[in-house]
Amino acid sequence: MEYSILAESFKKMESTRKRLELTQFLVELFEKTPHEVISKITYLLQGKLRPDFEGIEIGIAEKLAIKAISKSSGIAIKKIEEEYVKGGDLGHAAAIILEQKTQTTFLMENITVERVYETLFKIAKLEGSGSQDMKIKYISSLLNDANPLEASFILKILLGTLRLGVAENTVMDALAIAYSGSKENRKILENAYNVSSDLGKVAETIATKGIEGIEKFQIKLFSPIRPMLADRVKSEKEVIEKMGKEFAIEYKLDGERVQIHIENEKIELFSRSLEKISNYYPDIIEKIPKIIQAENAILEAEIVAINENTGAFLPFQELMHRRRKYKIEKAVSEYPITVNFFDILYCNGKNCTELSYSERRSKLENIVKENEFAKYIPMIKAKNENEIAEFFENSINAGSEGLMLKMLDKPYQAGSRGSHWLKLKREYRNELGDSLDLVVIGGFFGKGRRTGSYGTLLLATYDENTDTFPSICKVGTGFTDESLDQLYQILNPKITIKKNPRINSEMEPEIWFEPELVIEIIASEITLSPIHRAARDEIRKDAGLALRFPKFTGKIRVEKIAEDASTNEEVISLYKGQNKSAHNKNLM
Repeated sequence: MEYSILAESFKKMESTRKRLELTQFLVELFEKTPHEVISKITYLLQGKLRPDFEGIEIGIAEKLAIKAISKSSGIAIKKIEEEYVKGGDLGHAAAIILEQKTQTTFLMENITVERVYETLFKIAKLEGSGSQDMKIKYISSLLNDANPLEASFILKILLGTLRLGVAENTVMDALAIAYSGSKENRKILENAYNVSSDLGKVAETIATKGIEGIEKFQIKLFSPIRPMLADRVKSEKEVIEKMGKEFAIEYKLDGERVQIHIENEKIELFSRSLEKISNYYPDIIEKIPKIIQAENAILEAEIVAINENTGAFLPFQELMHRRRKYKIEKAVSEYPITVNFFDILYCNGKNCTELSYSERRSKLENIVKENEFAKYIPMIKAKNENEIAEFFENSINAGSEGLMLKMLDKPYQAGSRGSHWLKLKREYRNELGDSLDLVVIGGFFGKGRRTGSYGTLLLATYDENTDTFPSICKVGTGFTDESLDQLYQILNPKITIKKNPRINSEMEPEIWFEPELVIEIIASEITLSPIHRAARDEIRKDAGLALRFPKFTGKIRVEKIAEDASTNEEVISLYKGQNKSAHNKNLM
């Protein structure tokens, strides 16, 4: 398939923020795509080469890309840098530079999607001595045969700056329309994606085998399942209203959720956001296979840092010391953990997600042999508010965040959030009734002691209906010098000159970020706002919802992806449930 077809589609997608138009452009692209290339196209649309859990990253620095452009064009590096500074987009700068070359070159040959993909894959795999020179050679070889538009998007993929505004849901909509004739089949694709976390594989299957092939998707070891999520509640009374009959209650531990895949001695760990994290926990890799009494299994657990002397649970932030490339052995020694199991999704070749919670818990307890390192999360069955309240206090006293409440007779719903699982946290009992996990979409530079970092951040919720991130507040309180420095380091690589099409904000920050980082916020209440876009028109026409006196809790939710953030529906529910006062009715 000629790469020019893909580049032209990219250009169309960059020109709009409307989801319907993006979907139509995708449908047109898929209809032109040979079946053997559809998975590659699907990955490239997302600016990647393989599903996230495989951990294959291109990782090209701007300086290296500029050297490759110079090598291909014969133009001095300084001139390329000047063009880049002028427009703020290296892909666009390359297109302008290479336009001059195109006018004087007649030996260019058409490049294909296959060639671009395989070359990018080789670049991603290069490491060690001499790898930088080889990367420049590979990039310049593509640029030698690329026209300006093709070169622009090759570089954007290489640099991780492809900003199409195309999310997974939009891709699945387009795949359903292109290969089954109906958007109504999107749910079937979503089910397949939820158990595989591999959108390229889903695309290839529907293109070659149709909906029938998608319906036969099976769980596969070492391909992570998208986790089931919980709705929020703020009181024992609300739990009873939603759960009704007898239900299970578990401690909600303040740790890192992990999905453990194991077959004989082979074991891999995946985070809540499906990142492979095995390297951070060599103690789990060593110890867990010895206590699993099954040939193979997929288990869910919470990794929690502990006080080695008392065994008490420590806050989530302590685990972040494990997130290092070097001196892992030292981190294991200084920051001991326990692994606390709470679910089983697969066992001895059989899918367990279709089983009820009660059946899964029983099976879990049959195959995991507890010891000091590996335990079951404490659980009881309850029917009334008093039992919830007593277990809640026990959980808090043990160093947990609160409770998870689960219907006994319901299956595991991969990738979905619903009332089959609820969570009740200590923070949810404040005036607002909740803490919120919000996406950082913009920043304002700090002053005074905050000079050199971001003093205030613009935050957003996630709108599941439009697959966008509408603004809800600015936050500038709750930050320590340490957290400001940490946020600056995390956010700097996410800076984007052009606002991501999925961001919905009338407020203009001094700098935009890619909507990726999630942080936890508390606030005094939720008010109507003519400025912010969260839940726009849902409560009152021409008004959205905003947080009053928001404060950063100190928690950077590295384990969450942006789509795991608090939704508009959650914010609306909190707004309706809070104690109304007169100023709630006035616009901010």
